[in-house]
Amino acid sequence: MAPPPPPKSRGATQVSSNASRIQFFSLLLALQYGAQPLISKRFVRREVIVTSSVLVCELAKVLCALFIMAKDGTLRKAYKEWTLVGALTASGLPAAIYALQNSLLQISYKNLDSLTFSMLNQTKIFFTAFFTYLILRQKQSIEQIGALFLLIVAAVLLSVGEGSSKGSSSSNADQILFYGIIPVLVASVLSGLASSLCQWASQVKKHSSYLMTIEMSIVGSVCLLASTFKSPDGEAMRQHGFFYGWTPLTLIPVMFNAFGGILVGLVTSHAGGVRKGFVIVSALLITALLQFVFDGKPPSLYCLVALPIVVTSISIYQKYPYQVKKKES
Repeated sequence: MAPPPPPKSRGATQVSSNASRIQFFSLLLALQYGAQPLISKRFVRREVIVTSSVLVCELAKVLCALFIMAKDGTLRKAYKEWTLVGALTASGLPAAIYALQNSLLQISYKNLDSLTFSMLNQTKIFFTAFFTYLILRQKQSIEQIGALFLLIVAAVLLSVGEGSSKGSSSSNADQILFYGIIPVLVASVLSGLASSLCQWASQVKKHSSYLMTIEMSIVGSVCLLASTFKSPDGEAMRQHGFFYGWTPLTLIPVMFNAFGGILVGLVTSHAGGVRKGFVIVSALLITALLQFVFDGKPPSLYCLVALPIVVTSISIYQKYPYQVKKKES
């Protein structure tokens, strides 16, 4: 009789458990990203002030994170060990960077056609990989670099399918360059930097992803509130009220978006910012599928071509991780 196979070691079991958890969080995040546009379109009226929905979403993220930390017993420990310097180091800088990035994206979106904007915005995947190497020394194998290129190709195809019917909103070349192309490229650099900093805080500093969500939501809300003094949204809130245009159904996409914010922290913490890029591009395919199911809008040829490319890039990236070369004795 053959001897029974040796039992799995604790380390192997833990690695398998972490891999399953990463896949589960990634799947949920892809579903959330993919469904969010359709849910928002159905339940958010045009009159709703964007800043009010963002602030309520940030509040919901804070409450959800606090509830989860209280339930798993980490809230009391986090409260005792929390320091302002530690919070600003781990979460303050990324939150401020994200706030600046969002402002640049708003400027760029108004001065570029949807196709150009979407294509340039995909470069954040490369910048994330670059800053991950720079800050965390996390190298990519040749196969993984190839997978990143495939992912960019798929993202460009999806962007072409989405924006090919929309023309440019401006014919001024200087305006397009300085208020369109440059802002979106700088925003992509900032996105990669902030994502890498979040990964560094969670993996090196062992900062809880839930605590980072709370801190970043608070810092981001403060920055957003400060901007309302001069913004059109601030004027609209002073004139019509904070919840102008809201209905009870408006809470559905807001809470769904808050759930996505929690998942972003978990995916970044456990899998890194590069994996999050794969999730976001995959979510574009989910959006196309949901539009076909609920709106009867068939996916474009670009989407059908991009589907196998995304699947292939994800498979390659997971199958060929970077291997540290052993030194010859």
